[in-house]
Amino acid sequence: MKQTFYITTPIYYVNDVPHIGHVYTTIAADVLARYRRLQGSPVFFLTGTDEHGHKIEQAARQNNETPRQLSDRVVQRFQEAWKQANISHDDFIRTTEARHQKTVTALFEQIHAQGDIYKGEYQDWYCVPCETFLTELQLDQGLCPTCHRDVEQLTEESYFFKMSKYQARLLDHLKKNPDFIQPESRRNEVIRFVEGGLKDLSISRTGLKWGIPLPHDNRHVIYVWFDALVNYLTVAGYPDALDRQGLWPADLHVIGKDILRFHAVYWPTFLMSAGLPLPRKIFAHGWWTIDGEKMSKSKGNVVEPTVVIQEFGADAFRYFLLREVPFGLDGNYSTAALTSRFNNDLANDLGNLASRILSMIHQYTQGKIPPASSGSEELQAIIAMLPARIETAMNALAFHEALTGIWQLVEKTNQYIDHSAPWKLAREPSQRPQLESVLYHCAEALRILSLYLFPFMPETAEALATRLGLIPDQCFARGALLQGTQWGVLQPGLQTTKGEALFPRIQTPRPSPRTRKPGKE
Repeated sequence: MKQTFYITTPIYYVNDVPHIGHVYTTIAADVLARYRRLQGSPVFFLTGTDEHGHKIEQAARQNNETPRQLSDRVVQRFQEAWKQANISHDDFIRTTEARHQKTVTALFEQIHAQGDIYKGEYQDWYCVPCETFLTELQLDQGLCPTCHRDVEQLTEESYFFKMSKYQARLLDHLKKNPDFIQPESRRNEVIRFVEGGLKDLSISRTGLKWGIPLPHDNRHVIYVWFDALVNYLTVAGYPDALDRQGLWPADLHVIGKDILRFHAVYWPTFLMSAGLPLPRKIFAHGWWTIDGEKMSKSKGNVVEPTVVIQEFGADAFRYFLLREVPFGLDGNYSTAALTSRFNNDLANDLGNLASRILSMIHQYTQGKIPPASSGSEELQAIIAMLPARIETAMNALAFHEALTGIWQLVEKTNQYIDHSAPWKLAREPSQRPQLESVLYHCAEALRILSLYLFPFMPETAEALATRLGLIPDQCFARGALLQGTQWGVLQPGLQTTKGEALFPRIQTPRPSPRTRKPGKE
């Protein structure tokens, strides 16, 4: 029986460098993977790069390099970006790997054996930037409806997949499984598309060489989207070890809404033809604009994640992306908005809380966690409510809701300090037991905060644990949420450290970081 929680991002096309859309998807998947590990679940988190297709050939030619040289160069930028963003993936798949070519070939042959592949001639419109074929009716005033750029009319020999054969079955699955595609607006979009009729899909090309050769006809290479989507099966062990790996079906594909059709229509029909289970959920999030404008290399307003992380830190960037906008909706990025979140939520609220608690422990109990002679009903009450609230939010990928719940504990703990007034208790020797109890309650709330923060802000959580005298690897080990959120885990006598401010306030506004000037990559 499948046990492992298998979560994936799309594999990112190496004709570009990492941008805010890439990192948004990947951070969201990372947060969920970290959360499931804390719950005790075996987790397998996959990301990677898509390195075949017409766009790669063109970009390589323009840069006077081979497609492989371009891929090897750009893939390093993705790997470095994920390192800087603290992405905890278990595997990084490249479509140029031998293991992937083996899987793509095997799946193609399985579908062919079902009688779902035939040779024909393709004539229609093709958008090179989107690697997408379009009908005349899909064009928007003669342009690609997605990127609004010119399209080419192609006529060539092609192998086709009988996607139309699976229209009724896919529609039935969509209607019987309302959670299969989320959010609901995207599900409705896909249902309308499928109800409009599915055409057979051209899945081979003769006009390029940079791709996986078609079995039994090496004049053709396999269409890049068939190639790319199969990556999820490659890592799951298809065809040799699919059952032994225990990964398939994937529990969650996290994607951007621009590639919803490929994942929600093409991919399920490929799997149906091959007799394989469908993924359990596909979640398509929205897009980010930059200072109110659509992100565009030609405008020079593409925000590079590594630049933002160097300016604000990985945790602040992770927090902003998942707190600012409900996951699934479009959002607007600006340095002003990020600075506001940094100063108000992170510096004023969380950072100030940690500083207050640790400073008082150093001032009043020589830096050691004191014992508690009484409980704290107000803090324990909100902490008791958090597990169910956060679990509900995380199941729905409502990351902003989970963070709102966590920040209510931040607010409640700050209020508890104000109401308890430890500085007044410290003046009266007879109030020593009450003072120690208040400080213990504050430290215990900070420990529990660090546990819930870890999926979102791992560096900050580890810093809090260390300052409380704890060992981060133990605090955030697999299954830590099972016992760690119970009240009273923190042991008296631990030596704390105050440390520097977690989030020093930003005093002056900064211009929005850009990746590069418009022009050649």
